[in-house]
Amino acid sequence: MRERDIETYLREKVRAAGGKAYKWTSPGNAGVPDRIVMLPGGRVAFVELKAPGKKATPLQVNQQRTISNLGLPVTVIDSKAGADAFISRMQAAGGLPTWPEQ
Repeated sequence: MRERDIETYLREKVRAAGGKAYKWTSPGNAGVPDRIVMLPGGRVAFVELKAPGKKATPLQVNQQRTISNLGLPVTVIDSKAGADAFISRMQAAGGLPTWPEQ
């Protein structure tokens, strides 16, 4: 499975849950997560998508740490099952994902 397939799946599942999964590019800030996910109830998280078994680069890990240190949740998803689990955690009260994955 390709990263693009997982990204499409996540985007569709977020939309079905009533949310938005904006593609994020930040000129001059390489390595930022791929998506900003927002669900009803004020739930927001940053998502890095990977093909199954692939790992974040050191630059991506640094960006994830920076965002997390600001108190914002960051997660890495590398499967459709991971996308489903992520959405379930976001929808659960107090269930926001954190970085590193807990």
